[in-house]
Amino acid sequence: MNKIQKPEIDRLFDTILKFSSLDECRSFFEDICTIKEIQDMSQRLEVARMLNKNKSYAEISKETGASTATISRVNKCLVYGSDGYKRALDKMED
Repeated sequence: MNKIQKPEIDRLFDTILKFSSLDECRSFFEDICTIKEIQDMSQRLEVARMLNKNKSYAEISKETGASTATISRVNKCLVYGSDGYKRALDKMED
């Protein structure tokens, strides 16, 4: 079993999938995460979006404020990860 495949984690993800509005989702994340955690996650998704558009590390860092270490980590996930970012980016385009 991989580190993220646990019943309690699956319940979390299943719960998130049941939200029917942006407001419901926002309220949940405001309660379960710190503002910093939400900002960090949204920054990483924005970094992935920009990497997918072939933006340079310098451009991404300037626009998002992300460190080159964060950009590099996101890029590694895009190239070698489990395709989570790629699926999210596809969903953003729909």
